[in-house]
Amino acid sequence: MAILVAGGAGYIGSQVARALRRSGYEVVIYDNLSTGFRRLARGFELVEGDISHEVKLRSVLARVDAVMHFAAHAYVGESVENPRKYFRNNVAGSLSLLNSVLDAGIRRFVFSSSCAVYGIPGEIPITEQAVRAPVNPYGASKLFFENALEAYACAYGMRAVSLRYFNAAGADESGEIGELHEPETHLIPLALAACSGSGGELQIHGDDYATGDGTCVRDYVHVEDLADAHVRALRYLEGRSDPRGFNLAVNLGTGRGYSVLDVIRAVEGITGRAVRRMVGARRAGDPAVLVADATEAQRVLGWTAQRGIEEMVASAWSWMRESEGGDWAESA
Repeated sequence: MAILVAGGAGYIGSQVARALRRSGYEVVIYDNLSTGFRRLARGFELVEGDISHEVKLRSVLARVDAVMHFAAHAYVGESVENPRKYFRNNVAGSLSLLNSVLDAGIRRFVFSSSCAVYGIPGEIPITEQAVRAPVNPYGASKLFFENALEAYACAYGMRAVSLRYFNAAGADESGEIGELHEPETHLIPLALAACSGSGGELQIHGDDYATGDGTCVRDYVHVEDLADAHVRALRYLEGRSDPRGFNLAVNLGTGRGYSVLDVIRAVEGITGRAVRRMVGARRAGDPAVLVADATEAQRVLGWTAQRGIEEMVASAWSWMRESEGGDWAESA
């Protein structure tokens, strides 16, 4: 079976592409490289193109049996400052991709969604039955596409799984690939950079939240655990023989929250170095606490996160020190 991985030259998509190949699938990566990196697609067929390019997609979709969609802008703060960019790509572009998939006769679709669809939760941990009320344009764009998948399932027989990630972290244990963002906004790589002589101070976005230490609390999940969930989601779709469509949505997280200061302590413990930091104002669109209830993923997909925060930090640290052009081994 051949799988099109849209956005497969990005952080999570590249991990999933490798997990699919290890599981015996043929993989075609489709990416416009606006935020992805050619080096992360090395060893795979890479078709360069935008998800809104119907003609280019048509020839690629004719060769695949299922689609996984990672090709989205994913910076919460940027989405608040530039919502037009997010609705153009994550809504209009994604809908164009979905229509191309439908027209190609493909009915298996795995969507990279987000816990941002929930907004500020009423209860912790968050279940899939929680009210979906995004507080930023990024979350709103993800929710729009989940709703589109639900409508296409009812109307056209699309069979889809939406995977609502909590905070992806870590790197491939082989050291082959890892987190690359320009600019980098994720906490763990920024904290690791703040341990290095080449990195700046870590900016903590607010220390006055209603949490144990005043900093935001998040549920971090290792990117390799996320990749495993995508393979399981695809197999779930393969195992459904009913002709009617459906749209399953499940949370992917560990069920345990860590504050910003907790993560800093983990980074300092792994590296043996101090994280240079400063406290700034809150960032628009950030809820105080986001922690998953992932029991539905275990029940339906047989998936449970296997790696903890120490493994996430350690693998990210190894990747940073070994990555090309990195200066991570220098003393702070």
